[in-house]
Amino acid sequence: MSVPAPAVVQPLPRHGMARLVGRRLRDWLPAAAFLVLVIGAWEGLIRWRHVQQFLLPKPSSIVTAFWDDRSELLHAGWFTFQEALGGFALGSSLAILLALVLARYRFLGTALMPYAIAANAIPIIAFAPITNQWFAGGITKSSKIVIAAVLCFFPVLVNTLRGLTSVNPRALELMESYAAGQVQIFRRVRIPNALPFVFSGLKVAAVLSMIGAVVGEYFGGAFNALGVLILDRARTFQFTSAWAGVFLACLFGIALYVAVAILERLTLRWAPSTTE
Repeated sequence: MSVPAPAVVQPLPRHGMARLVGRRLRDWLPAAAFLVLVIGAWEGLIRWRHVQQFLLPKPSSIVTAFWDDRSELLHAGWFTFQEALGGFALGSSLAILLALVLARYRFLGTALMPYAIAANAIPIIAFAPITNQWFAGGITKSSKIVIAAVLCFFPVLVNTLRGLTSVNPRALELMESYAAGQVQIFRRVRIPNALPFVFSGLKVAAVLSMIGAVVGEYFGGAFNALGVLILDRARTFQFTSAWAGVFLACLFGIALYVAVAILERLTLRWAPSTTE
């Protein structure tokens, strides 16, 4: 009896790779074109209407201010990004752990979710000064990490819990027919089903973490923090430099969002599907 030769896996053709790159570029092209259009309109409108710099500086002036103060801005931005990253990790981890518990014990979810919703309704700008006083008057990173964690907690909790509970009933029935325990059901059905929801929450939290860190610094922080720098430049009428700090905070938030999106693509590529 003859044994068939093993199939040879052909590498992706060069033209196939080119098509993939071209498709990615087409996906990003509308957003890039819109950004260029907005910046061009912003620059042109200010030049045409002679808007004062303290009201709204030109994008070209902001870029110049960033380049002139790049060393101080980048140092402050990195300091604040560390706070945001710590809050993102802390808030997201606690949210995922709590979601696992609430999905396992439904009565706890019924009891605790109203309080979680009420806590999320508290404006962070009202919570930040109090939190700063809890941690050495806001000088250390700890208070900003807590503020960022509070902002990150709720979106990750809600999305993860939704993913853990919105499972195809047929998948659960199949696992139960094999006498699978709750641990096996979670590991093989609920957690894989929840992964897209988890990453949706993480992407929202990635942006909120930077917002929380900067807002916390407005009410007290180290002198080399980005929020303190922005506030100081605005108070001393260095508005172009303040705007440069704002856009740097935006870039750090986008960078964390992109990192989560890349991790999502790498993870979900191998995640088994439980919805079909």
